[in-house]
Amino acid sequence: MGGRSQHFCCGSNNTPVYGTIVGQTHYENSQENIKMKKIVFSLLLASSAVQAQSHLDTILSSKTLRVCTTGDYKPYSFLRPDGQYEGLDISMANALATSLGAKVEWVPTTWKTLMPDFLAKQCDIAVGGVSVTLKRQQTAWFARPLDVDGKIPLVRCTDKDRFQTIEQLNRPDVRLIEAAGGTNEAFVHSHLPKASLTLFHDNVTIFQQLVDKKADVMITDASEARFQQQHYPTLCAINPDKPLQYGEKAYMIPRDDISWKLYLDQWVHLSTATGEYRDIARQWMGAKP
Repeated sequence: MGGRSQHFCCGSNNTPVYGTIVGQTHYENSQENIKMKKIVFSLLLASSAVQAQSHLDTILSSKTLRVCTTGDYKPYSFLRPDGQYEGLDISMANALATSLGAKVEWVPTTWKTLMPDFLAKQCDIAVGGVSVTLKRQQTAWFARPLDVDGKIPLVRCTDKDRFQTIEQLNRPDVRLIEAAGGTNEAFVHSHLPKASLTLFHDNVTIFQQLVDKKADVMITDASEARFQQQHYPTLCAINPDKPLQYGEKAYMIPRDDISWKLYLDQWVHLSTATGEYRDIARQWMGAKP
């Protein structure tokens, strides 16, 4: 019994096996604790680094707000011949910059290259009638929406009874015209595949194509259609209160920057609650949006 007990309880160097096991377990636990502490510390450092790199901090430090915009989408954003931008979202971007004690640096883009330009040129925000879409949400974030909008037909008033529904629009003899790359073109491809589509190079002069009968229909946002029919009396916005597709307007911002998003959300909230946004919108739209 004594020999068995000694073999059971002791190692070859007469060290108690039980003590060895306990000591080894304690050592392993200590090592695991050290590893966990290192991991947690690394995560905290990474989190701090992300927070330090917020666009909010960068803007406050540099006193510069980098704004991507197309400059071809009235009443939101328009690049004048003198090189100056104007429009509803241009005024709002200037107001945002003022709230941050910064100045705006305009970054030109197009609807076709909006997302790659937004990422590559490191814009803090994209404005100019940008529509919220799930595809864009996969790459970027949006501040809280400013307006509800939606896709409708803009046509010659003499043809307004011809183009009321998807069924009337989705025909080979219907000549659609759209600017390339935006959500208007995407809507046409998904909802009106049978219609004859022409992509036009200039979103500013595109409406004259309808007036001159070189196209029949332009699918666009209700807000733009309402605005353009005031400047082209022969054109009519079809059912602007009942769009063919629901939509929202919001400012696009870099993904995963919660500090910047929270600031923008609060700024948008205060702009709408105080009436600042309403007053600016009236200057450009002529009525409450």
